[in-house]
Amino acid sequence: MEQERIAILGAGSWGSALAYLLGGKQYHVSLWDRDSELIEAIKAQGRNPKYLPETPLGETVAPTASMKEAVHDAHWIIVAVASDGVRSVVSEAADFLQPRTSILSACKGLEADTGFTTSEQITTLLSDVPYAGLAVLSGPNLATELSHGVPTATVVASYDPQIARSAQEMLMTERTFRVYTNTDVKGVELGGALKNVLAIGAGISDGLGFGDNTKAALMSRGLIEMTQLGVATGGKALTFLGLSGVGDLMATAASRLSRNYRVGLGLAQRKSIEEILTELHQAAEGVPTARAAQVLSRRYQVQTPVFAAINAVLHEGVSAAVAVEELMTRAARDEFGN
Repeated sequence: MEQERIAILGAGSWGSALAYLLGGKQYHVSLWDRDSELIEAIKAQGRNPKYLPETPLGETVAPTASMKEAVHDAHWIIVAVASDGVRSVVSEAADFLQPRTSILSACKGLEADTGFTTSEQITTLLSDVPYAGLAVLSGPNLATELSHGVPTATVVASYDPQIARSAQEMLMTERTFRVYTNTDVKGVELGGALKNVLAIGAGISDGLGFGDNTKAALMSRGLIEMTQLGVATGGKALTFLGLSGVGDLMATAASRLSRNYRVGLGLAQRKSIEEILTELHQAAEGVPTARAAQVLSRRYQVQTPVFAAINAVLHEGVSAAVAVEELMTRAARDEFGN
């Protein structure tokens, strides 16, 4: 039987960690990025010196800057770029897609101006292009820990249960990467994206020197808002208690490996968002997703004061201290009401 070929679009830390995982399962993996200098460095060193320098990628991983070379014979395409690059990358890949190819979105962000999930963008972009199916991947999956073989779990969701099971089989390993399936695509994507905004809030809380009480209140209230917003858009409440919701929130709101958490720390230190992102050298999906959350909040008429406060600090020039004070002085209300 022919070994499946997999194209990973995006050679950041997450794309490289997935290449490491799948290469270790002896899949033929094309790791694509439009940064030709980075691709040449990966070829020369057998690892990603910029984003995952300690992890050897293995002989079955072939770095390439050619989209045609990466995609044309792939059984699976994994989209692992930042949310603001999805449209351009998928549009470029569309020219080389085959009807047998399935697509897995490994992105954890929303389009800032529209609030669209990655799967919604992909479905629109490929409306006239035949492909086998679409799934999404999300969960508490810090790239560095995955590449170190730390026991990890995740969830893949698809409206087609067979596509979800195929993605599960592709990704799952015996001891280090446990993969669950789900049919709630919207809930899984929103959980993975919206928790990034809350992780920024967690970093702000810690950066201001507040204690565990504060962060627990912020995360639990934010989780309620995330669930209410997700249900309003068509997701299932239970999904937000799973790996892509609470699970991913626990990881990113507590770990200094989390880029979004570090954004919050920087904001608490009164650094500009431009300065923080320059220091990170990578995208932090919570930054554009904070805008998208407000788009969805208005569209579906769901009150999200925690998300609004974080967005105000990120994009409206409100200081973190003032945002916290405004949250704490809101009118009294029922815990699960609006």
